[in-house]
Amino acid sequence: MIQPEAEWRAFLALGRFMIQRSPSTGAFVFHPRVAAPGSGADDLEWVEAAGTGTVYAVTTILRRDPAENYNVVLVDLDEGPRLMSRVMETAADAVAIGQRVRARIIQEGDQPLLVFVPA
Repeated sequence: MIQPEAEWRAFLALGRFMIQRSPSTGAFVFHPRVAAPGSGADDLEWVEAAGTGTVYAVTTILRRDPAENYNVVLVDLDEGPRLMSRVMETAADAVAIGQRVRARIIQEGDQPLLVFVPA
């Protein structure tokens, strides 16, 4: 059986941010899946994401000292899908709705992780 989540993580491990697209409609899809939402078509293909988007929503998580605060964001990718991540390389509370961001793949422990940085 196809495991789209495992495929997506394998791409991240190679340093590639890939999303799926339906060749029949041209619609981009995220979170990885085996069939297109709505139509159920199983012809989804992997394509390189532009890696840019706009912060749709943001929450700052306040942690007790000495741990650093961090944010959780919803990002609208330029291709259309929305995904959850965090914005790095800026103060956690400095991230704003409407801010332009670009994707970056980092290593956290032994796993690749998709995050965003200010564009």
